[in-house]
Amino acid sequence: MEMHQIRYFLAVVEYRNFTHAAQAMNVSQPSLTTSIRKLEDRLGGRLFLRDRAGNSLTPLGAVILPYLKEVLQQTQKAMVDAKRYVHHEGIPINVGVSEGIGLVRIADAVTRHQARAPEIDFEIIVDKQNALLDGLREGRFDIAITSADAASDLYRAEPLYRETYRVVVSATHPLSQRESVNLHVLVGSEALARVESDMREVLFSFCADRGNTMSFTHRSNRVEWILELVRLERGFVILPETAIPRSKEFTSLTIEDADFERQVVALRYLYHTARPEIRGFTQELARHKPALENAA
Repeated sequence: MEMHQIRYFLAVVEYRNFTHAAQAMNVSQPSLTTSIRKLEDRLGGRLFLRDRAGNSLTPLGAVILPYLKEVLQQTQKAMVDAKRYVHHEGIPINVGVSEGIGLVRIADAVTRHQARAPEIDFEIIVDKQNALLDGLREGRFDIAITSADAASDLYRAEPLYRETYRVVVSATHPLSQRESVNLHVLVGSEALARVESDMREVLFSFCADRGNTMSFTHRSNRVEWILELVRLERGFVILPETAIPRSKEFTSLTIEDADFERQVVALRYLYHTARPEIRGFTQELARHKPALENAA
């Protein structure tokens, strides 16, 4: 099976017409038709049915379509990466980051790693957990940084670091002069939370066990929006250390009566070859812990 056969097949799928597909691929129609027939011979059956509406896929064609799409995508990606290696245009590392993972530590690790290996190029994509797992399987991500679990028969989880949660308030908030706070002090205050935040459920349970309730006045899937409300003294938010901005507009406090923390890991798809560049980056990420410059 040759790459031009795959390209011609996908062109016919897109245009539903051999003539238009040939024009798009800048080849003669007989050449395209011959290539498709050779592909059909190789696969053992017809790939297209001709009708008044054009050319539609046979059941065999529908089965192989996603596989040939992936073959072409991976081949194109390999060619781009190979060109960058050969011409020293940069070695790409594609990192997926789960929503809710703070970027402070990741940014520090990227900066330090590139200082030692300037040929490394990073692409950082923040997305939901399911999208990251899909990206790992499809080869769009080399690793995914997350605190969520993943199937051990498909993904290898490398522990990176543990981080604690802290209370974040405005620098002008009455609590900003303290170094720590008891959660009972916060009961009745305006609490803010990210949508689908695990910490919100943990706080509900923590307060309920002690006969208290905590209400969340604002929710959002964007931590930046929540932090803007905190800056305006509309409440407080509890965030992991690496999600707290380095800004004099905020103060973070340790929690006295609870120890909330999470494990952050780097996921890699088991059926893809591990690259040494990735190993160096994850070691950097696990080794260093930036100081909390905004802590009181």
